[in-house]
Amino acid sequence: MLIQLIVGHILCDFPLQGDFVSKWKNRHVVLEGKQTEIWWLILTYHAIIHGYMVFLITTNPYFGCAECIIHWLTDFTKCEGKLTFNQDQFIHLACKLLWFLLS
Repeated sequence: MLIQLIVGHILCDFPLQGDFVSKWKNRHVVLEGKQTEIWWLILTYHAIIHGYMVFLITTNPYFGCAECIIHWLTDFTKCEGKLTFNQDQFIHLACKLLWFLLS
């Protein structure tokens, strides 16, 4: 299950995130001459995808909801410039280990 959670994270955070989500989830980014007014929606949908992946793998809705919330907060904090890419990924992977250990 741990391998599935890690691979699920990699899929959701890289190929499934894409350039659009990567840029538009950040409220500070100005693209196409305008600030991203829908950053909160893009970030929320991205976090929901991660939460759903955790739910699919663990079959635990509480883990899925917790993943969604923690992922949202972590990515928001990274977009605020308070976390590095490596710190962001460490938190995400630590969550996967936690869901595995609690299963």
